[in-house]
Amino acid sequence: MLSQSSCTAQNEAETPEGLQEQNALRSGKSDLYDIKPALVDENERTLSPYFFIKSDDPEAEQLPLLSTSADVKIAGVIADVAVTQVYKNSGKKPIEAIYTFPASTRAAVYGMKMTIGERTIVAKIKERQKAREEYEKAKSEGKTASLLEEQRPNVFQMNVANILPGDTIRVELKYTELLVPTDAVYEFVYPSVVGPRYSNRKASDAGERDKWVKTPYLKEGEAPTSEFDIAVEVSTGVPIDDIACVSHKTAVRLEKKSLAEVSLDKSEKFGGNRDYILRYRLAGNQIQSGLLLFEGEKENFFLATVQPPKRVTEKMIPNREYIYIVDVSGSMFGQPIAISKELMKKLLGRLRPTETFNLLLFSGGSKLLSEKSLPATDKNIEKAFYALENEHGGGGTELLRALNRALGLPKKEAGSRTFVVITDGYVSFEVETFETIRKNLNKANLFAVGIGNGVNRFLIEGMARAGSGEPTVLELPGHGGFSLRMTDENQKPKEDSSDIKLEQKVDKFLEYIEFPVLTQLQYKFDDFETYDVEPVSLPDVMAERPVILFGKWRGKAEGKITLSGFTGDGEKYEHSLNVKKFKPSEKNAALRYLWARDRIATLGDYNALSESDERTKEITELGLTYNLLTKYTSFVAIDSEVRNKTGESESVTQPLPLPDGVSDYAVGGGGFGNLMGSGGIGRGVGMGGAGARQMKSLSIAPKISADESEAASPAPELTLAIGKISLNTTERTEADIKKVLEKNLNMLQSCLAQSGGKRGKLTVTLVLNPNGAVVKAVIKKSDVKEKRFELCLLTKMRRMLFGSLSSSEAIQTVEVAFEIK
Repeated sequence: MLSQSSCTAQNEAETPEGLQEQNALRSGKSDLYDIKPALVDENERTLSPYFFIKSDDPEAEQLPLLSTSADVKIAGVIADVAVTQVYKNSGKKPIEAIYTFPASTRAAVYGMKMTIGERTIVAKIKERQKAREEYEKAKSEGKTASLLEEQRPNVFQMNVANILPGDTIRVELKYTELLVPTDAVYEFVYPSVVGPRYSNRKASDAGERDKWVKTPYLKEGEAPTSEFDIAVEVSTGVPIDDIACVSHKTAVRLEKKSLAEVSLDKSEKFGGNRDYILRYRLAGNQIQSGLLLFEGEKENFFLATVQPPKRVTEKMIPNREYIYIVDVSGSMFGQPIAISKELMKKLLGRLRPTETFNLLLFSGGSKLLSEKSLPATDKNIEKAFYALENEHGGGGTELLRALNRALGLPKKEAGSRTFVVITDGYVSFEVETFETIRKNLNKANLFAVGIGNGVNRFLIEGMARAGSGEPTVLELPGHGGFSLRMTDENQKPKEDSSDIKLEQKVDKFLEYIEFPVLTQLQYKFDDFETYDVEPVSLPDVMAERPVILFGKWRGKAEGKITLSGFTGDGEKYEHSLNVKKFKPSEKNAALRYLWARDRIATLGDYNALSESDERTKEITELGLTYNLLTKYTSFVAIDSEVRNKTGESESVTQPLPLPDGVSDYAVGGGGFGNLMGSGGIGRGVGMGGAGARQMKSLSIAPKISADESEAASPAPELTLAIGKISLNTTERTEADIKKVLEKNLNMLQSCLAQSGGKRGKLTVTLVLNPNGAVVKAVIKKSDVKEKRFELCLLTKMRRMLFGSLSSSEAIQTVEVAFEIK
């Protein structure tokens, strides 16, 4: 429940739609609550994920997926990926395996094959409905078959029919994607897990492309049931300065300065519960810009990559109104919401007194800080801090309602407006979200931040694209691999700390929000005959990232491509590429797939706004022409041999692991969070939260152990005293700092309940920005050594405000000594 001092007046007690069928309610058991189950209307169940429960039937195979492996070849800016899935039936009955898995949002899937023993069947691309019909027919005839369908641009479904007892079947799919560097850092992401999606749709009304949402999940902390492996070869043509897998432990072998092989450590055998992220930087912070050309039998393709200028100085930043939309639903419980709070403290702390802001927290309902944006004063920022601090994650994820509410807030005529959405993106209504943003954004920008190790990148990137903003993903800490740098002497890697830290990513994101690198971009072609160029118009460049142009060309490869625009400080910018300097190459054959994939994405965006039979037909034809998986085309492979004589089989849906860092609250096992109450946000129960109209009876009471009950208030004999205060700046005085600490002393005293009755001394180091917000708080030394007490103290001190300064001094460090007496 939000504190009365934060935002009680604007409570929106929305009743979430639909009650999720969940194990905790059915059993009446929960780790956090004593529950009396609600009675559920069978016709009102929502389309929701559920927990996997292993059957005791020894004849039934329930975990058919043995392993997933990926072989990745990166050459220049193009990655080519072969993914192999191995299925095995260890039971005694024929089965159909159904597996939902993630994909890169930029993947152009151009091939698939299935191997049964010594036989390999190459899949064919067909119209989606026709492919499904052929698969179902083969299944009923007893033939082994496989079908690959796109449920979302980043979610695929594999069906493998008639896997006989003892069978091992391999299915390989191939895709290619373009790697575009940001701030001279290249990033390859291999998504390995689909997070559970919130949906308020009734299961009985769900379309075929949405039924995958009802997927079984393992419990929090359970390792994946299938093995995971990935091997990456990076060939750059120019020296690699450093390379880092920031998600998994890896080993790197450097064949030469421009060629690295990255293999997964054996300890990561079951590391398929988080995205694999590899980053590398070229020597001298180079980027591989220029022009790639491919000359085909019928069509020629080009890819132009132009690096923009460096960002202008901070003095050009205009004043803005910021609307922060923060997800506090059940799937954000734990680390995700903790990182969201840290991010918000940094964002709020960077506001200038002349700017305004508002805060909307959402789960099953939403809560607004104020009916109109507030000046960024110390008092208002502190009010927002308190609102955030009282959130811990619970309930459904009604993102659309929250967006509609935020986008409808009144705006001043003058000044610019920026929306920032912070979420893991675990919703199933992505297209509706994009449409809402495009139709209601008006003259504003929207930036999206994904929090977690397996976020819905389709939603995060799509929201930013629809809002002419920038997407950012902040991974959860705790896993990162090793950052390696190549030495000049022996070309061997050595450990280095060049990994991109969370704080650096936050700082970069703040730069993206504050001002663009290039605006009013245009391109033209002189004496170079082009057509079918993508994109038709170029958006503003917010990050230091190359501008990309795809297209086709005729005639001779000569002439000039010119990009023009204006820098952040209004200066004219122009850059040209001399086409004749670049030669067509067979190595660039992937350009045909990449162009088609980009064109399909553009048409899909238009279809999201207003679906057209003509556009649907064009997407279908592109898929069939270029052999690509799309929303309307699928890959199907059918064996000619009838192997299952009866044609009868049991369908088995492979359970998915919860993404690393995501709690059971995302599925519903105990995910009750803050239910409706005085001044609180109206939230649903678990991921598929229910409305009161469906609850016949529900009694929820927090479980309190005897130890917790006794520790509810601090021991009366303990007190926290403020000792010596040291500063590295003349802009503040010891008296200034002490005044704020004394004002908040009662809040700090409450942490003594976590001290275990210990007395002792400790020193805390605070880093303040010019607005007086605490951007960092750490324990310098302590003889108390009670982690719960120290964490509590740091958490409360991070939300203190010490007043704005008139100067632009960037960093101020304060050391405060405390004593527990």
